[in-house]
Amino acid sequence: MKVNRLKVFWIVLLAATMAISAAGCGGPAKEQPEASKDPESPPVLSELTYWVQIVSQVSATMKSYNEIEAYKELEGITGVKVDFQHPPQGQQATEQFNLMMTSDKLPDVIEYSWAGYPGGPEKAIKDGKIIKLNDLIDQYAPNFKKVLEEHPEWKKEITTDDGSIYVFPFLRTDDKLKVFLGPTIRQDWLDKLGLSMPTTIDEWYNVLKAFKEQDLNGNGKADEIPLYLTKGDVDTTTAFLGAWGINAGFYQEEGQVKYGPTDPRFKEFLTLMNQWYKEGLLDQDFATTDEKMLEAKITGGQIGSAILYTGSGIGKYGTLMKDKDPNFRLVAAPYPVMNKGDKQIWGYKDHAFNGIGAAVTTSNKNPIETVKWLDYGYSEEGTLLFNFGKEGVSYAMEDGKPIFKPEVLKDPSGLPVIQSMSKHNRATFSGPFMLDIRFDQQYTTEPDQLESKIIWAEPTMEKKMPRTTPTQSESSRYASIMTDINTYKDEMYLKFVMGAEPLDQFDKYVKTIESMGLAEALEIQQKALERYGKR
Repeated sequence: MKVNRLKVFWIVLLAATMAISAAGCGGPAKEQPEASKDPESPPVLSELTYWVQIVSQVSATMKSYNEIEAYKELEGITGVKVDFQHPPQGQQATEQFNLMMTSDKLPDVIEYSWAGYPGGPEKAIKDGKIIKLNDLIDQYAPNFKKVLEEHPEWKKEITTDDGSIYVFPFLRTDDKLKVFLGPTIRQDWLDKLGLSMPTTIDEWYNVLKAFKEQDLNGNGKADEIPLYLTKGDVDTTTAFLGAWGINAGFYQEEGQVKYGPTDPRFKEFLTLMNQWYKEGLLDQDFATTDEKMLEAKITGGQIGSAILYTGSGIGKYGTLMKDKDPNFRLVAAPYPVMNKGDKQIWGYKDHAFNGIGAAVTTSNKNPIETVKWLDYGYSEEGTLLFNFGKEGVSYAMEDGKPIFKPEVLKDPSGLPVIQSMSKHNRATFSGPFMLDIRFDQQYTTEPDQLESKIIWAEPTMEKKMPRTTPTQSESSRYASIMTDINTYKDEMYLKFVMGAEPLDQFDKYVKTIESMGLAEALEIQQKALERYGKR
């Protein structure tokens, strides 16, 4: 892609949006900057302040997003110089955001998870911090407008209950881009035993028993750990809990909100986990095993299966074990069902919108031109730029497809691929653009990692709650209730599984959760779901 070609595209875009505005208003747009009326002249917008938390794969080699090749190219195309303001990472970023929100002078654009604003994004609009984008998108963002028209389900995700669109979002355009973790298993151990991939709970039990009894690491010790589940986090056990048709939190069936951990089927699940723990099929130290200890157990040939991520699980351990054990092969397993032929309902699959988006603040003196600038990320050219970087530098078009150059995939200086790619694009993290499946097919290069995306994308997730938005009063009350419930639930989960609490106390556990305000939390979720349905 040549720079002059992109500049022509930008000029055409400005002319097109001006024409749309004139047609929609029956005359010239009110207070439209003079430069927008003459597409041959540069845009009025020449500088932009942009607040966004820097990610580690960028900060490892650069000080600012300005150094990313995509933004250098974007400045050449649009003439807009961006002053990125990066807060410290972690909790300090939240603190800085909250402090920033007390000011009347804000950066022009703030990229953030706006559900974290007290009262949510609609409250941020009503408080005069960010602007409602509906009309501006309709008139000045033809690319993004087209995306929303073609995908009304995405529009619903980025719209508040009051009908306000408040951000230019990061969007995952394919189901395989929404899955990151799931059940993994040692395929080489299955092959050694002549066993097929387990698909039902009973088949998993038989496989785990064989892993426990057959000294598959060949060290003469009974030290194999058939299954590892993350310590104290009930949600990771959804990989097995889903076979009962429920999850470990709130879900909905035909529009009715329900809570999995108090369902009688949750007791059946706990009974099974307790049995597996007693038989040594679960890691006996799962409640105290941290990331370093888990790595030692996997690289020590002890773990037979675990709930892991694609990159930091299948990819990481495949690389670490390549020389140590050439037979080592960790692959994705399907989410188990109760009976052969049952439909996979539950797994881990995120929404198309991850909650993070770029909002235009009320301090912005050029909202129209800023919206045009942000809209570029949803054009064909913008999609290529943010996913692959600059043509001829980081990628080349081959048979109509963008292909990363070898030096990006295998950096000569030895940088990990995530850092090497991040010097050119934003696709290794997020931003106001659409993630392209063609990026992921090159970022995730190992066949077993690619296959994991297909296997873990199978569950329908038909009972998953959408990304609802509670009101400010609902949000504070809900947080107060669920903080106590979640603490108690997680504590009891460990006790039930490890046998510290007998399972005949399950009814008492349910009543305790109910006494903590579960009915009110359900009501809050129900109202939020009903409002979402009316968007």
